[in-house]
Amino acid sequence: MMFKKIMPLFLLLAFSVSNAQIVINELDTDTPSTNDKQFVELKSATPNFSLNGYVLVFFNGTGSLATKSYFVVDLDGLTTDINGIVVLGNQLVSPVPTKLLTDSTFQNGPDGVALYLGNATDFPNNTPATTTNLIDAIVYDTGDADATALMTALGVTSQIDENANGAQTTQSIQRKNDGSYEVKEPTPNVNNDASGFVLNGITISTATTVAGQVTEGSSINIIFTTQTPITSPLNFTFSINTGSISNADYTGSTSVAMAIGASSYSTTINIVDDNLDEGDETSIIKFGTLPSAYIRLNDFIEIRVIDNDFTVSPWGTPLNPTYGIVTPTTPVDYYSSLEGKSGAVLKQAIQDIIANPSVVRAHNYGDVETILKKSDQNPLNSNQVWLMYFEQPRSKLDMQETGINTGKWNREHIYPQSRAGYSDGTSSIPDGINVWTTTSANDIMAGHADAHHIRAEDGPENTSRGNRDYGEYLGPTGTQGSWRGDVARALFYSACRYNALTVVNGNLANSTLGQIGDLALLLQWNQTDPSDDFEMNRNNYIYTWQMNRNPFIDYPTLADYVFGANFGQPWFAPLSTNTFDTSKVVLYPNPAKNYISIFGISSDAKIEVYSILGKKVFEQNLNGETTLHFDLTSGIYLAKIKVDSKVVTKKLIIE
Repeated sequence: MMFKKIMPLFLLLAFSVSNAQIVINELDTDTPSTNDKQFVELKSATPNFSLNGYVLVFFNGTGSLATKSYFVVDLDGLTTDINGIVVLGNQLVSPVPTKLLTDSTFQNGPDGVALYLGNATDFPNNTPATTTNLIDAIVYDTGDADATALMTALGVTSQIDENANGAQTTQSIQRKNDGSYEVKEPTPNVNNDASGFVLNGITISTATTVAGQVTEGSSINIIFTTQTPITSPLNFTFSINTGSISNADYTGSTSVAMAIGASSYSTTINIVDDNLDEGDETSIIKFGTLPSAYIRLNDFIEIRVIDNDFTVSPWGTPLNPTYGIVTPTTPVDYYSSLEGKSGAVLKQAIQDIIANPSVVRAHNYGDVETILKKSDQNPLNSNQVWLMYFEQPRSKLDMQETGINTGKWNREHIYPQSRAGYSDGTSSIPDGINVWTTTSANDIMAGHADAHHIRAEDGPENTSRGNRDYGEYLGPTGTQGSWRGDVARALFYSACRYNALTVVNGNLANSTLGQIGDLALLLQWNQTDPSDDFEMNRNNYIYTWQMNRNPFIDYPTLADYVFGANFGQPWFAPLSTNTFDTSKVVLYPNPAKNYISIFGISSDAKIEVYSILGKKVFEQNLNGETTLHFDLTSGIYLAKIKVDSKVVTKKLIIE
């Protein structure tokens, strides 16, 4: 009987001792730039300690959600290392954390983090802080007042200031052997007092012709380097994978065998040229399992694989526009209800088509990224998007996913979000073309994800554009303004599609809600920068998602009848004609090398090419739109195209 009474007590004591073996050893919440080097370090009293049954919970310290949880990490499956340490943090922390967390996961304070016995399911968001099953906790800040309510809820008597030395972004909170804390330079994956086993750090680096990228058919040198020469043979494997990249996409060994005394090992991986248009891809080079005496100083190394099998469209970019190649996919009688109408009645008839609640679909903001990768595709390279204001292409892979926008592209609302009133009105998680909601002219939130007025744009330029009226904003310095007509037609669409929006004359205050200018300038842009094949292709593709079109792309003259000088006059769709319109004649590409295509003519014509000195160097009869091959030296020429008695002269540049 005595044994039976003693046994439960023994088990309780053993359990308590076990619980005390793990503490929060180091915390770094505020790091330079976008908080991409945050981490929390746990330490066990004994090495190789299993964290099964433990959970890490992060709590708000202030505001309406003070003392409530905002993030939780289940620690099942983690084990401390030979020094009793395990680190959870961002990928850029070095050495690399055992468990990776997304950037900016931790709030900078005043907030708290606590270690509990339990599971993540025990702590859904907004769970109140408690001391029940609490193992350890820290309440911290970066120069803020104490979060007293949270301290009380967690049984903590002091709050630790990460900015105690005025260096909050470069120092961390570290536990000392006596249980108190100090703030100093971070030491992830190392005992804070520098004791214990010193692990040999190993890094991955690559060597390519262009840093960080390799073209199909080329090779990558992958180098593994240790901090100190190895004292026994080192053997491990690495992997190359992500997305659709597989073993069939490269050749070469992924095994590493370093001899005693070596500190580096190099291997060559050859990227297969498969002649398939798969798009550019990101390949991840990752360590396999390393022996316990080694630690990863970096990992998950990205290499961009450039696909050399991209598609080139038959139409031009906005900088070198073409006309008449892309046929509108407008259904028969789509615009028939507009015939003969005028003024406000005409505008309402347009809205009845493009905001028809029984037809038109509303998608979410995440889907817009998918749409833009197709609708705004660079005609010269299917692996890129065309940046509207910047007038340049950029890889589809460079979509902005974090707070860092340099070199990235994102989704530019031509009708600014804050001025329209739909900021963050839809989900950022894409759900595809087959998932959509009904919408109407009063559904302003649908404007948040209406692709007809959203374009791919350079991240920093999107930010600098701000909420300015057009006219006040004229694009980046040195650009040609090839986007101005596109902007005008997108705004005309928005002003008809949504009851809450309109375009007005003048330069309004940038905080003005529901109105944007300058209408007079936009009407001018609509004429001087006519809709081209790039814009028509966008219109066609967006129609497959939203089931509505931008009528001002299909019929640019509509703008004058709804917003401009022809207001009040009845509108009729123009009849097709073979009339030679000199403004629609385009040479593409231009600059050219050994050929050009001539667009915008539909009858017999003649082209004569003259040198800058006036000497005729080429002549050929044409039968409608034609591609010509020639052999001309580099320079500037004048191309004269004649149709009956009409002549148009274009500058032609030969590279």
